[in-house]
Parts: sequence; structure tokens; C-alpha cells
Amino acid sequence: MLGQFQGGDPIVIADFEAGVGTLTRLAEASVDALIVVVEPTPKSIEVAQRAIAIAAERRLGPVIIVANRVGLDGDLERLRAALGEQAFSVVPDEPAIREADRDGRAPLDLAPHSPGVAAIAGIARTIAQRHV
Repeated sequence: MLGQFQGGDPIVIADFEAGVGTLTRLAEASVDALIVVVEPTPKSIEVAQRAIAIAAERRLGPVIIVANRVGLDGDLERLRAALGEQAFSVVPDEPAIREADRDGRAPLDLAPHSPGVAAIAGIARTIAQRHV
């Protein structure tokens, strides 16, 4: 999706292993944005809190929080209570994305007009706009 945006420099996204190990090893790096993906589970919230704190402590750059697999049962409220009133990009928990994941396919290929794909496209736009 990011390849569809016209702009200046190339956009590089690094997908690190779960946890904060890579963040703690970044010396005095600066990034255009740090994307923290968090699910509404206690372990995921704990790791996100640590990642956000490390990013702030090391002044790594602005943090974009992506709330992933958000359902209708208070998930977003749970995340806001734990992480504060920061702006969240929300990817809903929906069957099309789970099915694509199970099949090893991109959600964009399986269900290009689904709410989850629309949310992911919105995140891509946010990243591209910050990079221009």
C-alpha cells in the first residue's frame, strides 16, 4: 500500500520481533515514526507500555499506536485506559483478516473492501503523510 503514495524519499518499515529487545539495542537512533501494534490483551498492553516508554526515554521519534484486533466489547476502552488518550489507529477484529492470515494471503488480496483493509490503508496514509 505504501508503494502507491508519491513522495520524496523511500519509506522503510522494519518489523521487529515481538517485545522490546530491539528497541533497547537501538543506540542513539532516530526514526521518523515508531509504530507500536497492540492487541487488547494484558501481555500485549504490557509490552506496548514498555515500548512507548523506551521510545520516549531514548527520544526515538513519534509513536503511532495501532490497536489491532479490536472487537466491540470494550477493547478500545481497555487500551485507552492502559495507554492513555493518545491517538490510535484501529484495525477491527474481523473474519476476513483472520482468514487471510490463516491462508497466508494479504488481506488486500482476499477482501480489498473490508473494514480491516480500509483501516490498514488509513495507517499507510498516516505513515506516508508523516514522511512527506
